[in-house]
Amino acid sequence: MTGTDQATEAFVAHRNLLFTVAYELLGSAADAEDVLQETWLKWVGVDLGTVRDHRAYLVRIASRQALGRLRTLGRRRESYVGPWLPEPLLTTPDVAEDVELADSVSMAMMLVLETLKPTERAVFVLREVFGLEYDEIAEAVDKKPAAVRQIAHRAREHVAARRPRGTVSSDETRDAIEAFQRAVNTGDLQSLVDVLAPDVVFLADGGGVVQAFPEPIVGIDQVASLLGAGLSRLATTRTRLTQINGQPALLLGIEGEFDSVMALRVEDGLISGMYVVRNPHKLSGLEQEVTLSR
Repeated sequence: MTGTDQATEAFVAHRNLLFTVAYELLGSAADAEDVLQETWLKWVGVDLGTVRDHRAYLVRIASRQALGRLRTLGRRRESYVGPWLPEPLLTTPDVAEDVELADSVSMAMMLVLETLKPTERAVFVLREVFGLEYDEIAEAVDKKPAAVRQIAHRAREHVAARRPRGTVSSDETRDAIEAFQRAVNTGDLQSLVDVLAPDVVFLADGGGVVQAFPEPIVGIDQVASLLGAGLSRLATTRTRLTQINGQPALLLGIEGEFDSVMALRVEDGLISGMYVVRNPHKLSGLEQEVTLSR
């Protein structure tokens, strides 16, 4: 087997892992794919005879590439129009079955990760999600292991104070989504209001490209009023239940056109977060997968 063949075999074997690392750092499938391309170009130039652990080495390359890109994206997001939400990631049922992985890529958790500084985010993801050793992470983020331990501790505390309470089952999320579908299909808003948490938050990401609420809508009364006002428009909406970011979610189509993705955060059986992505730049990767029905 040639060196290129060995490089290709190792890269393909770990491609899904590398993509997930990059996506969790960036919140963008398109940028994660770019990181994979950059990682491959650097990987094929490595003398594999000097590499003891292909997986660790590839993760280190991908993490460095993603971290550099994250710092650039962070500056762009400061001028983003309206709420920013992660690019919806179509996931397979096996991701949902891996409870920890599904939680780590959920919309709610991705928003928590967005509140970390770039290095903190990289350290948290590599340690808490993928279980890398501190010395491996240190090489990926160009820090000493002792510093990485401190960063990891700080990041864990930060995330623990903001992450969803407990692990949400797919069944709970699916039940909440079905309540939303019933409200749309029957016009019965009360069935949806009954499963809203008192402090529910509604976020819509239009990116300044399409219409969306420029600020978060907070509280059951405000969100219920918003949904009530939009229910007549939603009556013509076509929906499809699918898996997005490791949890059940809805694809929404209006007047025959794919319009948005809705994901939910469910805590204690109630919807505490409603996340609607309308920015077409974030939906382009899903368009070929969409077949909508009432």
